[in-house]
Amino acid sequence: MSTEVELPAQVQPERDRVIAEIRMADKFVLVTHENPDGDALGSLVGMQRVLTALGKDSVMFMDAGEFPLPYEYRFFQLEGLVSSPPADLQDRTVIYLDCGNIDRNPADVVKRDDAHILNIDHHHDNTHFGTVNLVVPEASCTAEIVWDLMRALGVVPTPEIADALYVGLVTDTGKFMYENTGTRAHVMAAELIAAGVDVNAIYRRLYEEMPFGKLALLGRGLAGVQRFDGGTLTYTHLTKDDYEAAGAEESYSEGIIDHLRCVQGTRVAAVARDILSEDNDPPLRKKVSLRSTDGTVDVSVIARAGGGGGHRQAAGFTTTMVEEQLVDFLRQQVAAQLDT
Repeated sequence: MSTEVELPAQVQPERDRVIAEIRMADKFVLVTHENPDGDALGSLVGMQRVLTALGKDSVMFMDAGEFPLPYEYRFFQLEGLVSSPPADLQDRTVIYLDCGNIDRNPADVVKRDDAHILNIDHHHDNTHFGTVNLVVPEASCTAEIVWDLMRALGVVPTPEIADALYVGLVTDTGKFMYENTGTRAHVMAAELIAAGVDVNAIYRRLYEEMPFGKLALLGRGLAGVQRFDGGTLTYTHLTKDDYEAAGAEESYSEGIIDHLRCVQGTRVAAVARDILSEDNDPPLRKKVSLRSTDGTVDVSVIARAGGGGGHRQAAGFTTTMVEEQLVDFLRQQVAAQLDT
């Protein structure tokens, strides 16, 4: 089996441009999307450490409102992180990582009209907002693209780089179970393990050592499951009261949707959760997460119709629809795809 890791031929010109830009520039600021997940954080930390290894001056920018991070990601060492724009921002090349749309990072400090942006992502609906757009839908995760760039730049991964990129890989492939898991994902995993990843330690940090509040919230989420249209749509809604009763943080809802998508007959799993950070009681907005089980429904289409985005099999959006309206919207969207 070949271990060739170059990205698809059609993106080679943009890949070459990104590599040239990284070699040429001296200062960078790295950003990712709001509510960052494992791939966003792993790509952010991994790329920052790669740039450091090249002798570059690079900082990671994340708004203070993103903290605390979900408990499973708090082990990341975030040296080089700033929560206010560096004074020399205008002199820095901006690298967006894992961000399909520039509006998924609400920080205006990195949206200057004159910003020089390297857009590195794997979302198939990326809006190509960068000066250079290295968008590779065939990649299992954005961390895979960072890994490819690292190798092309001649950087040998440290254990810290390997851990960061492995987190991006394992989370965005669903522990190597999603359909985006290909040969390159396993080659990447093998190389990162050889570079020092402790697979069991990463697994325990991500998926075990669970706070009790997360288990209690899971129980409440599963107790409220509803199925529609012969089980095609499997849905639950987590309210502010559910979080308070469980003693749960907002991020504890992660993973609940995986239980729903496993139910026999389900084409689309959906979890809606109240946004707790809002002052209204009950909160006016909900965050909706969507998963497709067998690829017959492209949930990114549904998410875009709701004002969001994502991948064919994993997407989401934020809405002010009340629950009855939301369920009707989801049922109609799923039916529209299945009836074509």
